[in-house]
Amino acid sequence: MRKTTLDVGILYSTTGSYAAVGQSMSAGAHLAIAKINANPDEAVTLRPVVIDPKGIPSAYADAVQCLLLDHGLTHVFGCYTSSSRKEVLPIFEKNDALLWYPSHYEGFETSDNIVYTGAAPNQHIIPLARHLLTHHGNRGWFVGSNYIWAWENNRILREALLEAGGSVMGERYFAVGDIDLEGLAEQIVHDHPDFVFTTLIGESSYEFIRLLRAASEKAGIDQARNLPIASCSLSEVELPKIGSCAAGHLSSSVYFSTISSQENIRFTAEWDQSYGYLGRASADAEAAYISVHLLARAVKKARSSDFSDVRNAVRGLKFAAPQGLVTVDPDNLHCYMRPRIGRSTMDGTFEILHEDPAPVRPDPYLVWANIGDLDLKQTAPRLKVVK
Repeated sequence: MRKTTLDVGILYSTTGSYAAVGQSMSAGAHLAIAKINANPDEAVTLRPVVIDPKGIPSAYADAVQCLLLDHGLTHVFGCYTSSSRKEVLPIFEKNDALLWYPSHYEGFETSDNIVYTGAAPNQHIIPLARHLLTHHGNRGWFVGSNYIWAWENNRILREALLEAGGSVMGERYFAVGDIDLEGLAEQIVHDHPDFVFTTLIGESSYEFIRLLRAASEKAGIDQARNLPIASCSLSEVELPKIGSCAAGHLSSSVYFSTISSQENIRFTAEWDQSYGYLGRASADAEAAYISVHLLARAVKKARSSDFSDVRNAVRGLKFAAPQGLVTVDPDNLHCYMRPRIGRSTMDGTFEILHEDPAPVRPDPYLVWANIGDLDLKQTAPRLKVVK
C-alpha cells in the first residue's frame, strides 16, 4: 500500500510544573507514531511537528496559531489541562482543524473540533464517588489547583456527598505549581475527614501528598489507611516523583499499567523498552497512544486526511487499546471506556480494586449518570435534568 505523509502537531508541556504528565503524553504519541510509520499496511506516515508550551496557558494559543497557520496542519495531538484546551478551542473551530485531546477531564463540553480520548466525568469522577461513599465514608476534604478541572470535579463530588447525607469539611484552591501547602496539610489532619479528594496537578500534588503523610505520621495517624487521598489524575509516571510516600493512594482511571490483557502486555513491553525511564505506562500515555491510532485508522477509512473527512470517519471507530476495546461515540466524539479504581503501590504501579464489567458510554454532561446512586449493579441509564 502506498503511504501518504501527514504532518501532525504534538503540543504537550514536557517542561514546567506538570512536566511528568506532559512527557508521558508526548511519549505515548511518539510510540504510536513509530508503530504506525513502521507498518506498511497503514495509510499514512506521520511526521510530528513538536512545540512545548512549558505549562504556560497563554503559550498554547500561540503554539496552535503556529501549527495551524504557519505549518498548515489540520491535526494536533495536545493539551493536558482544561484551561489550555479552552484557550485553543476557538482557534481550532475558526480554522477547521481537529484537536485530539488525550486527557481525562471534567466534561460539560462537546465540540466537533475535538476528539476526546480521555475519560469523561461519568467514567472517572462518578465511579470514584461511588467507591468513596461505599468504602470510606461521606465526609470529604477537597483541595485543588485553581482552574476549571478542579472546580467542576469538586462540584460533582460535592453534589454526590450531599445527596448521600455527607458533607465537605473544607475546600481550598491553589495556583498551579504552588507548593506552600504545609498549613493545609496540618488543617486537614486536625479535621480528620473520611477521605481527601485532590485535584491538584503536578508539583503541587506531589508536595501535598508528602506533606499530608508527614503531618499524619506526626499525629499518629496511618494516612493511607485512615486518611486516604483520592484522585482522578494520579498516574504511574507521577509516583516516582512522590518518593517514599507513593503507596496507598486511590486513583480513578480507565487505564492502569497492571491490566492483564494481551494488548496491554505488548504495550507495556514497548513502553518499558522505549520510555521506561519515565516510570510505568500511564492513562495519559495510553490516551495519547489511542488518539494517534484513531487518526491513522480514520485516514485509512476516509482515504483522506482532510478535516471533515477524518471527523466523519472517526465517528463509531473502534480500536483494541491496551485498556480494552475503545469506541468513539458518533454523537459526541468522546470514547466508550471501562472505569477502574486503583491503589498505588511502592513499585510504581496500581493495584486494581474495581473495574466495570464493560466499557461505559461517555456522558460528558452527566445526562444519564446519577451521581447519588450507589447501586453498582445498575446498568440502565437514568435520565437526569442538566441545569
